[in-house]
Amino acid sequence: MKGSRKDISWFLLHIMCNFTNISASWPPISNSRVQLFGLFDKAENASEITEFTLHSRAMFKAAILLSQQYNITIEGYFITWQMSSTDGNTMVALGDTCRTISSFDIFGIIGPVFSQEAHQIADFANLSGIPVVSYSATDFVLSDRNSYPTFYRTSPSDNTLALALATLFIRYNWTSCIIIYQNDAYGIGGTKILSETFLKYNIEITNLIVFDIVTLSIQGNLKSFLSNSASRIVILWSVLTYIEQILRSALQADVLGPRFTWILTSSISLDSFDRIYHSKLIGILTVEPVPGSIVDAPINTTLLNAAYQVWKQYDPDSFPVTTRVNPYALFAFDATWALIQALQGFCSSIKSSSSSCLSYNGPSFCFDRRLVYSNSLLNTMNLLHFLGVSGLIQFDMNVTDRSNGSYYYVQNVQHTSDHISFTPVLKYDTSNGWKTYPKTQVTIWPGNSLNPSTGRAMLAGVTLRIGVIESIPFTIVTNVVDSSGQNVTKLTGYVPDLLEYLHNRIGFVADVQLVPSSLSYSGLVEAVANGDYDIAVGDITVTSARRELAAFSNSISDNSMRILMRKTATVPVDLLSYLKPFSPNLWLLVLGAMVFASVILCIFERKDNEALQNRSIISSAAMSLWFAFGTLVGYGADFHAQTAAGRLVSVGLYMLSLVLVASYTANLASDLTILKTKDLIDGIDDMKNGKIPFNRIGIRVGTAGEDYYLREISSGNRNFYSLKSRQEMYDALLAGIIDASFMDSGTAEYVTNNIYCNLTLIGEDFDKSAFGIVTPKQWLYAKDLDVNILSLRETGILDSLKKKWFEAKLCPTANEPSTALGLESLSGLFLTFVIICVMSLGVFVWYNRDTVQNYLPNMLARKILLPRTETYIVNFSINNQTSTLSSPPRSQIHM
Repeated sequence: MKGSRKDISWFLLHIMCNFTNISASWPPISNSRVQLFGLFDKAENASEITEFTLHSRAMFKAAILLSQQYNITIEGYFITWQMSSTDGNTMVALGDTCRTISSFDIFGIIGPVFSQEAHQIADFANLSGIPVVSYSATDFVLSDRNSYPTFYRTSPSDNTLALALATLFIRYNWTSCIIIYQNDAYGIGGTKILSETFLKYNIEITNLIVFDIVTLSIQGNLKSFLSNSASRIVILWSVLTYIEQILRSALQADVLGPRFTWILTSSISLDSFDRIYHSKLIGILTVEPVPGSIVDAPINTTLLNAAYQVWKQYDPDSFPVTTRVNPYALFAFDATWALIQALQGFCSSIKSSSSSCLSYNGPSFCFDRRLVYSNSLLNTMNLLHFLGVSGLIQFDMNVTDRSNGSYYYVQNVQHTSDHISFTPVLKYDTSNGWKTYPKTQVTIWPGNSLNPSTGRAMLAGVTLRIGVIESIPFTIVTNVVDSSGQNVTKLTGYVPDLLEYLHNRIGFVADVQLVPSSLSYSGLVEAVANGDYDIAVGDITVTSARRELAAFSNSISDNSMRILMRKTATVPVDLLSYLKPFSPNLWLLVLGAMVFASVILCIFERKDNEALQNRSIISSAAMSLWFAFGTLVGYGADFHAQTAAGRLVSVGLYMLSLVLVASYTANLASDLTILKTKDLIDGIDDMKNGKIPFNRIGIRVGTAGEDYYLREISSGNRNFYSLKSRQEMYDALLAGIIDASFMDSGTAEYVTNNIYCNLTLIGEDFDKSAFGIVTPKQWLYAKDLDVNILSLRETGILDSLKKKWFEAKLCPTANEPSTALGLESLSGLFLTFVIICVMSLGVFVWYNRDTVQNYLPNMLARKILLPRTETYIVNFSINNQTSTLSSPPRSQIHM
């Protein structure tokens, strides 16, 4: 009771001081039986004390004093405090804690500030059985309840911050970042959880850069690290102490705005930066934990206002504008208030026990002391649930983090009037994600831009050495005379137009260089890989072998291969082409069947069939042969079989006719179709099967066509006719040196339609692929180039270019092959008809030879002797009659 009387006396004195309003500082620490121990950040001197430290200490004290105003006692004792300052040194913090617990009755620890200290303090508190509630240690490892059963925290953990950052990246479509972190438990742990979280959301961390907290410098060349990275988003994972120094290093290396977007985990004072750097600082973002009031979440405003009143009462000079209180100070208040609530509830629950809830067992040395009812106190902490000044405070049995009430906001460095400052632009809670901050109009991005950062390295303003290769119609090279009379080389075609569109869209500086004609496509890819060119643009096929040397952009044009050949010469006349549907043996068999049928038909029908009666044997046989022929070809004869045997023969002839005529018709149609499209080969399969000698196939060395030939046709054997250029290929085809070659489909169509009209494409396309822009591997600007190429495709510009350059047609249409059958196809059939007609005339003359012998001489003699007469038609108008007069030869008319 002695201690109780002392606390009551102190409380009465405290009230008297409040009443007279003469106190200008915090009341002295009393030796209460129940105390809480606070670990706070250490400042070397009063001028260096930060807002974070000053506000956190004030709200810690305000919470304990407020509990006294609310008359909260533990077994009749008011709660008081002990405090210590640390600078991140784990052993110093542990030593201070041990001495304090050995000397005073400590039933809870508020803090520590740093994550590296929290690990050791939490382990130590587990031995003593007292809870530790940190208001700023965020290391995700501390979230494990099994490893740290007595640890709690009111500030959001790094797990929550990593998730908030990942959703921020998703909001702005950022896919990569650079992380600069301090090399301690806070930095290493934060980087680890960031990496794990970003991996889940497919966000790439391109670089990890270390800030050494001992030497206070970046390990390595900051400018080189950032400039050579493909990402332009920089996350600075550092405590407030080092942020300004890292930013100054970034300013010296010129790796802030407008090229890079920096995201800090805490805001700093910008007043110390020279005005000449303000333009580079604009656009910086911070992602910071905030109390619920900032994001319109519920808080205990009554408790908050009461705490502020206590603060103002005892230290009015340090009290800021209400809205400018450091968020961690509110977390410190809730951490303290949580312990006060837990102690009150815990002791109330064990009043029936014979011993005090404040009992320790063991000697006074810190490592030997343990709270008797530790488990009951921790269970009370786990079940704690109240609305604090920063939001809802609630813990559970599985993790050390607060279950709800984690909030963040994004602040943006903007220029206001004559200075720059942080302006809130976004707010976040775990339920709703990122939302626009209600009082903010716009976000200002690096370069004073209103357009969000793309997060990637941009080609704008970058000079590119672009290698292009002559290839009609992709790149057409012509020599023209400029206005000064000088001969200059002009490039036109698909590629120059594409580069012009990309230049207008991206803003790079193009140094277009025509590569030597002797350089192959594979050689050009190697030149880019070796740094001779920054990129190469043309009809360059993307292949696996080339990808091993360099990278490729998204497709600038779809591609496939075609076979290029000379147009087939005129089909020679084949007089017997109409007989080719049947083989010679089959024709002989048909002829034999027809003769056989005529013989037996003559035998069966001669006596009974009137058409065969009264005829000689030869005549009857001829008529039977006529009957068999007519029936066999499906035409029929002018008489019919009269006997059963003859009719049976007719049935056999009809069956032969049905099949033979149908088969002949089908084969003839097929042969005529093939004759119209007759080429050496019909497609790539014929080439694979060797229908063209391999040494008659021309292949350009160093092209995708060569790769295909070696892979699909010759199994690596270079047995083709080697070509060095397209012009050599055209010349070899036209001169008959080679019969076929491979060519990209787009170029092949253009050439055969506009330049070489006597060349043609054979078969369907094959080996489908794509053309891409060659870039170095891991090129910084690859994504920027890809995005803009996709944009050109989506807007239809690539299709328009393809239509402009590949659908032109100058070759005359007369050169196109006709689908009509020519004279040469059926000339033999008509010749046969003429021969048959001549034979029929001969037969007619033979049968009428007597008449011909008598008539022909008379006719010739009459032709010579008879005078020529003329006939006149005279109209007599009197009698309306027409008379025909035969006049003598003119020589006999006398006038």
